[in-house]
Amino acid sequence: MRDRLDALREEMARRELDGFLVPRADAHQGEYVSPQDERLAWLTGFGGSAGMAVVLSDRAALFVDGRYTLQAADQVDGDRYAIEHLVDTPPSEWLARHAPNGGRIGFDPWLHTEDGAARIEAGCKRAGAEAVPVDTNPLDAVWADQPDPPSAAVRVHPVEYAGRDSANKRAELAAELAEKTVDATVLTLPDSIAWLLNIRGGDIPRTPVALCFAILRADGSVTLFVDPAKVDEALRSHLGANVDVRTPDEFAPALAGLADKRVLADPAWTARWVFDRLRDAGAEIIRESDPCQLPKACKSEGELAGTRAAHRRDGLALTRFLAWLAREAPSGGLTEMAAADRLEAFRREDGLFRDLSFDTISGAGPNGAIVHYRVTEATNRPLEPGSLYLVDSGAQYPDGTTDVTRTIAIGPSTLDMRRHFTLVLKGHIALARIRFPVGTSGSQLDVLARQYLWQAGLDYDHGTGHGVGSYLSVHEGPQRISKLPSAVALKPGMIVSNEPGYYRTGAYGIRIENLVAVIEAEAPEGAERPLLGFETLTLAPIDRYLVDRAMMTAEEIAWLDAYHRRVRETYAADLDGDDRAWLERATLPI
Repeated sequence: MRDRLDALREEMARRELDGFLVPRADAHQGEYVSPQDERLAWLTGFGGSAGMAVVLSDRAALFVDGRYTLQAADQVDGDRYAIEHLVDTPPSEWLARHAPNGGRIGFDPWLHTEDGAARIEAGCKRAGAEAVPVDTNPLDAVWADQPDPPSAAVRVHPVEYAGRDSANKRAELAAELAEKTVDATVLTLPDSIAWLLNIRGGDIPRTPVALCFAILRADGSVTLFVDPAKVDEALRSHLGANVDVRTPDEFAPALAGLADKRVLADPAWTARWVFDRLRDAGAEIIRESDPCQLPKACKSEGELAGTRAAHRRDGLALTRFLAWLAREAPSGGLTEMAAADRLEAFRREDGLFRDLSFDTISGAGPNGAIVHYRVTEATNRPLEPGSLYLVDSGAQYPDGTTDVTRTIAIGPSTLDMRRHFTLVLKGHIALARIRFPVGTSGSQLDVLARQYLWQAGLDYDHGTGHGVGSYLSVHEGPQRISKLPSAVALKPGMIVSNEPGYYRTGAYGIRIENLVAVIEAEAPEGAERPLLGFETLTLAPIDRYLVDRAMMTAEEIAWLDAYHRRVRETYAADLDGDDRAWLERATLPI
């Protein structure tokens, strides 16, 4: 990557820039980006889904969070880039120490949110430098073979899967805008627009969305800015007269047309470029959360029914894979890639399968300790007897999105493996069983999953749970279960993951992940507050051979046995022969 970094610095010098920021982001600020927008990977070699590089004339740094520290060290030239922790040393703090006094630090205002750009500006100011928005991206100028923009067709998402009519959603949000005396809201997150208009696309790998922008007005009308080549008559008919389809080039004039209007825009998710256009127009900006995020997170009854059906089918594919793995792995000839391919093949047998929901994490032995590991030809390890194998995978179906992790012992396991697995399992069960008062946030529950690891002096450097969409992004907000503070209360209909883990660098990784839905819970006699709980959606055996029964309480054993009984009863009729015999053994009471 030396020539690419040098080429960027030459272009920076030509533009009289002393530094430039390269985030892993696009103009829509979602988690996933198209190949055209993989600038960070092109420049540094880092292939994770979150991070940022800061390139100065005399030094450069790559910032990643705890999920990616091992991956970054493996993929990135440490002689050219200092690897920094995104949380412990954010780019703004690094710039405050290293940006040259009087220097000009460039950033692309399309690729940084309003809040993110403000942090960069503050860091530069502390160093006596200036953060300079650029009209065109200097990295694009030196990326000779940058891919073309994606051009997948936009599709109708039927109401049988969406659960609610788009007109109903638009009317509900428009009424909320009118109540706040807000004239319009600018929507830039593709999954928000997909949810609002009941549309799906194929512009982003593993996430069925179309890259587009929208303006929703208080009268319920919408202007959708999307490449017209992606739109056919069936889609126009679905959108109806209240949705005006325009080209992306008309987005800037439309923002200018909001002069003197009260306009809602989310500073945490909307690009600085949009805020600048609204400021230039003289609009009164209402800085609030994207109004689609919370109702999108609270799934309709139709969406919940769909996701239960999707998880049942998906769990059957995973269960068949686990039975196959139990037969094939002991021979020692199976690799990470072969296992991932076989799991995908089982899923593809489902006629409703549309895609994976993310690239499968298939980690054997020490590769399992890399939280977001991606197997390549160079790293492809065999599944060796005496090791652990971690597989984190999921799929996209029109009725639901899945995400599940299982850790499997390949042959005999050590005392440490079983102890660590059981500590993780105890935390998983504690979170799965909890009942909590209405108004509780995920950050208030996070400790439940960590408590047993903490008592042993252990922890994991990632969140315990993320939101999951309905045939949308496998990671969605605003809900989460994490150490990070959150003011968003968990509400009925929300889907979150339950995925505590433990990672011993150079040895093995352990993670147990099910998706759960927030539901109303039965309150005990004398309860003074309404309670919520979790319904476990994911159905697949947990490796009982890694459980140290002596470490488990009676309540924990009862939960695990009941879960396995549910798995067995769900799938027994769908399996026969060796697969059914394996399921019977894998779900025996412990």
